[in-house]
Amino acid sequence: MVSVAIMGHGVVGSGVAEILLTHKQKLFASLGEEVYIKKVLDLREFPDSPIADRFTKDFNDIINDLEIRVVVEVMGGLNPAYDFVKRCLKAGKSVVTSNKELVAAHGAELLAIAKEENVNFLFEASVGGGIPIIRPMSQCLVANIVYEVAGILNGTTNFILTKMIEEGMQFEDALKLAQDLGFAERNPAADIEGFDACRKICILASLAYGKHVYPDSVHTEGITKITLDDVKYAEAYNCVIKLIGKVKKLGDGKIDIIVAPMFVPNKSQLANIDNEFNGIMVRGDCTGDVVFYGKGAGKLPTASAVVADVIDCCKHLKTRKYLYWTDGDGKNILDYKDSVAAMYVRTSGKDALSKAESTFGNISVIKKDDAPADEVAFVTEEMPYGEFLNKKEALENNDVKVLSSIRIGDL
Repeated sequence: MVSVAIMGHGVVGSGVAEILLTHKQKLFASLGEEVYIKKVLDLREFPDSPIADRFTKDFNDIINDLEIRVVVEVMGGLNPAYDFVKRCLKAGKSVVTSNKELVAAHGAELLAIAKEENVNFLFEASVGGGIPIIRPMSQCLVANIVYEVAGILNGTTNFILTKMIEEGMQFEDALKLAQDLGFAERNPAADIEGFDACRKICILASLAYGKHVYPDSVHTEGITKITLDDVKYAEAYNCVIKLIGKVKKLGDGKIDIIVAPMFVPNKSQLANIDNEFNGIMVRGDCTGDVVFYGKGAGKLPTASAVVADVIDCCKHLKTRKYLYWTDGDGKNILDYKDSVAAMYVRTSGKDALSKAESTFGNISVIKKDDAPADEVAFVTEEMPYGEFLNKKEALENNDVKVLSSIRIGDL
């Protein structure tokens, strides 16, 4: 029997407990012994829980219990999660977490402590919820040089954009619907401003390229400025708009990493991933494009990934799985202004087309039936983003208003 503790009994924590209790025989068949929930840490009372007698409000009941070999952290946030996880690892307990904020902020440090203490720190559920991605990248695709990782990493924003694309809903209405259905938080900033997707692509980039990438080093844009006009122009260009987290390895050893809305071509495998679903594409030199698809959040999908890590830890109590990256200083990250992309631009003003052509050179005009007479939308040739910003400023100084600009995704 392997004793485990769960820190946090919210949506995911209760799901983890549920799976461990209801799938005992399945888990026993995989492990060869029972996984026993010895303690659950939460400040609230759960008198109706079948394991109500195992709840505690004192972290010391977990850290001082030598029988507890694996600890699940599903509290979320950095405090007190960071301190608790760090202390568990130093006490020789393996830790499993779904906490993307924790891994993105302190992953390198916690992996180093786990290595030093010969225990495991696993976090499959931190990216993609129930979608397997950390283990496939670290094990199944280990023979590949990973050129690029790109994906729809946030179900909330994908749901909102899908409603805008398929039902013509305004952004604010789609956001409210997402909140009503439980896909978006009351304060949705982490989702709609791109911060959640940023944390996830940072974890994947750290894993793929071996150096920790911190979120504050990554240029991040959300979807709050996307309009129905942009959605319709994307459709006219045979694309859909998706919030994409993307990292690409460059020839000089640097990585090009960004989170931003992009025009995704209809032929891309990411274009048809809709509603609250996530999709992650890994581009390897041997495999080509491999896409992982599924629900990126939710009680049981996320808990499923957590429990899989728990079983992995139980199988490796006396050995450490090799999942590791070193700390990073950001010097391997390309300045976002040097990142090259073609851009969609929507403008209005007198002689906007001729002024756009004289400013940007060769452009491809996108036509929309109900566009105002003075509105012109076009796609530029590829150029560094800093060069685009300079040309955009020059266009605006020539009395043309730039209503929106979105990257064209090479996906």
